[in-house]
Order: sequence, then C-alpha cells, then structure tokens
Amino acid sequence: MVPGSEWLSHQLGLGGLKSGVHSVMILFFLALSTWILAQVLFFLNRYYTNIQQLRCFPQPLIWNWFSGHLGLMDFTEKSLIRIIDYVSTFREVFLMWMGPFRPVIVLCHSDYIRPLTSASAHIAPKDNFIYGFLKPWLGDGLLLSGGDKWSRHRRLLTPAFHFDILKPYVKIFNQCADIMHEKWKRLCAEESTQLDVFDHVSLMTLDTLQKCIFSHNSNCQEKPSKYISTILELSVLSTKRSNQFFLYWDSVYYLTSQGRSFTQACHLVHDFTDAVIKARQKVLAEQGVEAFLKDKGKGKTMDFIDILLLSKDEDGKPLSDKDIRAEADTFMFEGHDTTASGISWVLYNLAQHQEYQDRCRQEIQELMKGRETEEIEWNDLSQMPFLTMCIKESLRLHPPVPIIFRQCTKDIQLPDSRVIPKGSVCLISIFGTHHNPTVWPNPEVYDPYRFDTNNPQKMSPLAFMPFSAGPRNCIGQNFAMSEMKVVLALTLLRFRVFPHGNPPRRKLELVLRTESGLWLKVEPVQHSSSSEADLQEAPQN
Repeated sequence: MVPGSEWLSHQLGLGGLKSGVHSVMILFFLALSTWILAQVLFFLNRYYTNIQQLRCFPQPLIWNWFSGHLGLMDFTEKSLIRIIDYVSTFREVFLMWMGPFRPVIVLCHSDYIRPLTSASAHIAPKDNFIYGFLKPWLGDGLLLSGGDKWSRHRRLLTPAFHFDILKPYVKIFNQCADIMHEKWKRLCAEESTQLDVFDHVSLMTLDTLQKCIFSHNSNCQEKPSKYISTILELSVLSTKRSNQFFLYWDSVYYLTSQGRSFTQACHLVHDFTDAVIKARQKVLAEQGVEAFLKDKGKGKTMDFIDILLLSKDEDGKPLSDKDIRAEADTFMFEGHDTTASGISWVLYNLAQHQEYQDRCRQEIQELMKGRETEEIEWNDLSQMPFLTMCIKESLRLHPPVPIIFRQCTKDIQLPDSRVIPKGSVCLISIFGTHHNPTVWPNPEVYDPYRFDTNNPQKMSPLAFMPFSAGPRNCIGQNFAMSEMKVVLALTLLRFRVFPHGNPPRRKLELVLRTESGLWLKVEPVQHSSSSEADLQEAPQN
C-alpha cells in the first residue's frame, strides 16, 4: 500500500471501497495533488522571476496589497489628475499593479512608446484580458483579432477607408448634422439653450454610422431606436464590468444580471447586423456584381456592408458572414463614441476660448461665402486650417481613447536599455503622453498654435497619437477626422457655444466622457450677429 494511504483514505472517506478501486482513487488524488502543487510552484516561480525583472521600473506607493493600485485608478477626475502627477514624477515609464499578481507597465513618453508601436502586431498584440470583455459583442474584428487573421482583415478593409470611398460620406455627415441642428434651433426657440452636447452628438454619430455602414435610416435623432439604445446599453455594461474587478472572470460575470443583460443585448445587435447582411447578399445574388456596382454608381452610396461583401483576398476568398458581422459591429462600436467624444470636447474647448471660436467661425464663413446652401464639401476639408488646429489640440488635451493595452510576446528593449520582459502587459498612456511636460510645454493649456503648419514644432510623431500609432493604428482615422470637420464647421457656422455651470469632471469609460454630461449653452449665430450689429450701430454717449 502507498505510504500514508490509510490516513488519506480515512480523510477522503474511501475506507469502504474495494482494494483495487481504493488504490486507483488514492493514486488519482495523489496525482491531482501533485499537479496542483506543481502549478502553484510554477506560478510562484514565474511571479518571483517577474518581480525581479520589473524591479528596474519605479512605482507609486501601493495603498492596498490585495487591490494593488486599482483603488487609486477609478477613472474619475481625481484619478486622471493623479495620472498627471505620476507622469510629472516618473516622466517616461512606471509600474502599477492590477491586484496582487498582475503588474502593468505604464508608458507615458513618446520615445518609450515607440518600441511597442513599431513592433509587429505579432510581438505586441492587444491584451486579451482587458479587451476580451468585448469579444462576445464584437467578435474577431480588427479591434480584437490578432496574428494572421488581423493581417488579412486589415489588408482587406484598408480600401474601405480610401478617400474615394469617404467622399460620398460627406453628404451623410452634412445631413445628420442638419438634423441635430434643427433640434437645437427648436430648443433655442423654446429657450432651452443649455444642452448636454455629448448626448446630442452621440445620437448624431450613431445616426451617421447606421447610414454609412448599413444604409439604414432609423431616425434615431428624432425618435427612440431599439438598436441604438442597445448599442448604448452595451457600452455602459462593458464600462461597468471593467470597473468591477470581481466581474473580470466570465464564470462569475455571466451568472449576474449584468452578464445576462449583456448577452441579450449582444443577440439583438447581432440579429440586426445579420439581417442586413442576408438582405444585401440576396440583392447581390439577384443582380450580380456588375449590375450591383452599376446601380451604386447611379447616386447610391457604397456602404461598409457592400465593401465587406465584395472584398476578396489574393486567393479570391471572401470574408465569412461571421467576419463581416464582426467588422460591421466593430466599426459601429469604435466609430460612434470616439468621434462623439472628440467633437464634444472641441466644442467645450472653443466655448472656453471665444477668441479661437470666433476665428474658426470667420474661417468657415469666408469659405462658405457666396454659396446658396450651407453644405460642407469634400474639397472644403483641407481649406479649414485653423479649425483643424483646434481639433488636434483638443484631441491632445482630451484624447477620446486615453489608454491602450498591449501584451508583449517577446522581450522589448527601451531607449535606456531597460527591458520589458516577455509576457508583460503594457499600458500605453495616450493621455499621459499628451499631458507630459517633457513632451509638451505647458501641457494643461489649450493652445491650437502647437499645430500651426506654418510654424511646425520639432517633436516625435508619437507625441500626438489620438488614433494610436504603428501597425495597429486606427484604420478609420480619416473617416473620423472628416466627420469631425464637417460637423464642427456647420455647428460653428450656425451656433455660438458658451460655458455652462461648473467645469466638467472628466471620467474615463470606454472613451473620455464626463461624470454628469458635458453641458454648454448654445445660441444661434444669427441672433448673436444681429445683437452685435445693433450694439455697433447704437449711438455713442
């Protein structure tokens, strides 16, 4: 008999079993115990080795051993101010802990970010532990996929964001901005001039994307839309989960009411996308590719679903229905909140700086002089240099996506010869880099002249990276910038924006938002202009 087996069989209650079965059970439990012990020892050894390798990185004081720095990182205004303090103290890179066993290397200087962003997508892929929360919703789209699949999808989708494809979308940007502005005019007529611009702009960007992706007009800016409300619900649920450490594990999360709501919402969104794909496939099969394209050439806009359905790799292999759905859902997710955040913060910053707002408006008025309609055209987008400067400075000060996670599959050497060890999770702090005083002088000041093309500043291209950088940069950045320019140009042409209430308290969710809305006072330009004219014509005493 195995030594100690009598004691073990007594503890396990196996004394009544036959000898053969008894021995097998004893050996099974011994083997299981040995395997568990080996796993624990392996984990502890790797943990100890990891700590030794990470000793070269400074870290803020840990207040709680169990939560690490999570208690300090609640992604509120207070937390963002703390990040700015850490960046001022540590300058380039520092270490933080998400719980007792998960170190994260934070990079907040352009020179130290470069080794990660210049590495291939295989060496520095996105970290699945964090982004994996979105997988049931977004599938293996460009945001979440890796390896060969990501490379293939990136190659196939790049033509979808070519300027020739984007040009017709400008008309959609105009139409959706017009709808939002009509709402604002009605509210102003009712003397409701204080608006949460984030809410209004979010609905406008969702309206835009439904038309650009699906050619679907839901009238979501005018009336409730189940699909749109579900997209917003998924964003809220994803944010809640990321802020609750005990819900990080799927086995726990999907037992909760939040997890069940998330699953139901995913099904609804997927059903909508699948229905559009199937309907478009039917039209394509009935017409044939040549007739389909000819029909699109008669004034119909080629939407994102069309492009995905027609995309084929060098072997003639198309995307699967599941892949098409993943890319459409990913574009919907990435395109609405980020652009809404960008537009809203530009309006906020221009409300704070009336002199810059006036110059933007003058630039747009001169561009539109003599036109019969207030419509921004494709060629206008390059003719608004000062507005572009203001947009870029706002994206620096308030980047819509403040952080990006990467998982290192190989050792990566930093400029000072320190090494990020293989297997490490890195947090590229776009917010920290944009607020780093060693990268940007007076980083908390809103100064559009930092981006004056007539007086360019010498700095790293990675000093400004609102759309990330490197192989995995945002494929839709030209789409986003085009939409922002159109919407902001029309908004400033028609309205003045002013600060309202206390300064907003920033909050990091899936994008940079505020704790209680981004409230501004809006006033039609015609009213303001006539008032100014009356003042100028008034007799001087």
